[in-house]
Formats: sequence, C-alpha cells, structure tokens
Amino acid sequence: MQLIQQNLATIDPIVLDELSAQGLIAEVLRLDKVHPVISGNKWFKLQFYLQEAVQSNKKHILTYGGPWSNHLVATAAACKELGLRCTGVVRGESPKQLTPTLQEAASWGMKIEFISRADYSTQKRKYSSTQSDLYVIPEGGYGKLGVKGAATLFSLTKEKSYTHLLCAVGTGTMLAGLLTMAPKSCQCIGIPVLNGANALEEAIQLQTASDKKNWRLETGFEWGGYAKHPPQLIQFMNSFFKKTNIPTDIVYTGKLFYAFTQLVEKNYFEKNSRILLIHSGGLQGNRSLSASQLDFS
Repeated sequence: MQLIQQNLATIDPIVLDELSAQGLIAEVLRLDKVHPVISGNKWFKLQFYLQEAVQSNKKHILTYGGPWSNHLVATAAACKELGLRCTGVVRGESPKQLTPTLQEAASWGMKIEFISRADYSTQKRKYSSTQSDLYVIPEGGYGKLGVKGAATLFSLTKEKSYTHLLCAVGTGTMLAGLLTMAPKSCQCIGIPVLNGANALEEAIQLQTASDKKNWRLETGFEWGGYAKHPPQLIQFMNSFFKKTNIPTDIVYTGKLFYAFTQLVEKNYFEKNSRILLIHSGGLQGNRSLSASQLDFS
C-alpha cells in the first residue's frame, strides 16, 4: 500500500554561518514534500494501521486528535483515497466554527465528533478494533504499528552516516521508530513540543522496547506548551526561512529548528558532527495565523 511518493523527500543542506564557524554539517530530511495533504511523517505512522484495516476487511476508521491535528487531516485524506469511512474524535467542546484543520478533514469525508477534555481519555478506551467493521487508530499513530512505520523513515536517508539526529516530539512515536533503526553511534535528540517530558520519556521507552542509551529529550523549547506560538517564535520562523528557504510550522518544526540553532549557539555539538534534522511536515498548522504573519505560505 503506497499513497505517497517517498522519492519526493529530499535531503537538503542547512547553510548557516554559525554551522561553518563550528565545523558542523547539518542536513534536513524534507518529509513535507512527500504529499500535499498526507504530508510529513503522518503517512509513515499510518501506513501499517491502514494496511491491517484493509486486510481485515474493516470499512470504518476511527481515530483521535485535537482541533489542529495534522494526524486527523492525513487520516481523512488517506481514507478517502482507500474508500474507507472515517470518524475523528476531537478533544474539546464543539465550537461555533470548525478550525481550518477540521474543515479540511471534514472536506475529505471525515465525520467529526467532539468530546469534552474531561471525558476524552475515558472515551478513547470506549472503542475497539474488535467491533464489527470498525478499526481504531490511536491518537497520532501511537503504538507498535506506528513505530514500525516511523522506522521506515531510515530508508530515506540514503544510507548516509550521521552523528546526531534531531526531531520534534509529540507522542514520541516517530522518535521511538527512529531509535529502532539508528546505529548506537548516532545520538538521537527529541525536542518536545508540549509540556510533560517525564511522561513522554516513559511513552517513548514503552514503544521502543530498546535498551539503547543513545537518545535524550532536550526540553525548554515548548514555548509555553502545545501549539503555543508567541511573537518571538514567528520572528524566528521568518528569519530561518529567509536564511535557509526552509518553511516551518508553529506546532512542531518551528520549535525543532529553533532548538537546533540554540544548541549550536551553546556549542552543544562537537566539531565535525554530521547532523540530520527531520522535517515532519505539519505546515497546514500555520493556517491559524493571519496572512501577514509569515513571509512564506
């Protein structure tokens, strides 16, 4: 099963004066290029869930997310392509108007159901893939099949060798998948985009079942929590695009690349380090901003 073109993902150099000054080589895996809707890392985490659903003759996909969830949009578009019905259970009260993200998910045929924040965790345990034709995909693709899918990202690195790998972390599924394939000589660094690093570390450890010690979370770059985007972050995103021509989003990659530049400034990396950053897509999340805030679309 293949709905995206993996060969569209490129590995682009990051050209910054501060990298050259420290003898660092940095590149970015551009997953934002693989599909206009099922973009970034989303397909990689979804693919084996959807494959299992189709093979099990399930006709209805149900999954979970917030009102700005890239996962919901990607799932809706993938289900449309595969001829599957889908429902998105959304955390929070029903608003007067859907966010642009949920409007897009609905345009792909997803039925939107709202659950109060108080009941959200309990409600997630209500449905099961053992029910008739229903197949349940965990929020953000969290779980063994999501980890298995994220691990396939390593096939896109064209067997290049890196000393460090950096990615933004939401549920931890992508980092867990990358850890299963990364050599022990490669230090994997996750940049949490939401508060609660202790729970996140436990979630990653549970998903990877690996005894590798070559990973860590670098906190302090949450900018107040999930999807928070103060003016300083917007300013950085514009500045970074002007220097590199790499677009970022307010939820994940803006925080990732900001964290990277801060680590470089603090001489975190040894000279001659080769660093790969994963651009996990998510650019649709910028639709909540006014047209004048970003210098790129």
